[in-house]
Amino acid sequence: MSNFLAIATVTAALRHTLSAAVGTDVPGAEVTTMRPDEPKKVEPHVNIYLYQVTPNAAWRNADIPTRRNDGGLVQRPQAALDLHYLLTFYGDEEKLEPQRLLGSVVRTLHTMPIITRQVIRDTITNPLFDFLAGSNLADEVELVKLTPTPLSTEELSKLWSVFFQTPYALSIAYQGTVVLIESEDAPQRALPVRERSLYVVPFRQPAIEQVVSQEGADIPIVSGSTLTITGRQLRGDVTQVRVGGVEVTPAPEQLTDTEISLPLPSGLQAGVQGVQVIHQMLMGKPPTPHQGVESNVAAFVLCPTITATVSNVTSYTVIDAAHNEVTLFAADVTVNVSPGVGEKQRVVLLLNEFDPPEDRPAHSYSFKAPQRDEDASLIVIHISDVAPGDYLVRVQVDGAESLLTVDTDQSSSMFNQYIEPKVTIS
Repeated sequence: MSNFLAIATVTAALRHTLSAAVGTDVPGAEVTTMRPDEPKKVEPHVNIYLYQVTPNAAWRNADIPTRRNDGGLVQRPQAALDLHYLLTFYGDEEKLEPQRLLGSVVRTLHTMPIITRQVIRDTITNPLFDFLAGSNLADEVELVKLTPTPLSTEELSKLWSVFFQTPYALSIAYQGTVVLIESEDAPQRALPVRERSLYVVPFRQPAIEQVVSQEGADIPIVSGSTLTITGRQLRGDVTQVRVGGVEVTPAPEQLTDTEISLPLPSGLQAGVQGVQVIHQMLMGKPPTPHQGVESNVAAFVLCPTITATVSNVTSYTVIDAAHNEVTLFAADVTVNVSPGVGEKQRVVLLLNEFDPPEDRPAHSYSFKAPQRDEDASLIVIHISDVAPGDYLVRVQVDGAESLLTVDTDQSSSMFNQYIEPKVTIS
């Protein structure tokens, strides 16, 4: 590959190639590398000007990737460029010198369209180009090829009027393809492979069909529950289960090809959680786990459990729609939530009147918890405009709702009805 001198070396090599030809064909003619709008020489000459550089489409992504995930260099980055030149011809129009120079240049570049390695070496050893002594373009894997670029009258007009703002002179465009400029950063070389091993293993893609509580398919999943994961091909060489981003290894006695029993890991938050079975492959000497295959992601809802207390109770009187005085209450309800609530999770407190009279509908209220600056287990929610009475308490955390306790005492007047958790507002 080439260093940063590659572009200038192509221009100098093009000048070196054309100088001998035009000097022989048109006596006294020279080759220059100036802007077309700079003061012109009186003698006949050809001016080479690099007016545009574009990425080469064929080589553009040939060096990807250049870095590993940790940022370490894998191979030297390289930029693949096409060079666009404008060759302009000057001289005595009465003697048709510009046209003679044009003919000489077209013949030369059609005969020698490739800048050879020897031309590059001759160029950089020429005292006229001593500033290119450090160029290594001659070692580039691709030789630079020069091809004429057709420009319409409109394109030529824009080129001269916008770029140079000078009267048009006879000119032709050429493209040099391709110049590869490589970084000087040295990649980090790994040790050579000491031993090669080939492993052939059957492809067993685990598939999860259902995730439920071990206590039953209709039983909500809460902190401390044990999951039952059913599916196909669940057992692998090394089997792990990812639950909500936490990876755990089930005990061998809790693992079969169709079912996994797994105590719910700590550190999860209430709400929808994903479950995925991961199979790692044992390879190497001694055998060590390597990345293998993963199952589909199944979901379950982790419901919070709560206890609630009331504090800072105040009462006030308001006039209702029937113009009657009604006493309402405001208070702070402190809810202890398990598992704890994340900083960004949405929490809603739900109050439903416990054992309301039969002559009116039961009171029910909902209150949104304030934003938090950190994860918390204790959530304080201010309530207001609440009628006095006993209320069943529920909390929704990102849509996952806490459970109510059902009275299982057959002798109780509240048998088979919700009785807890409960708070009194009065």
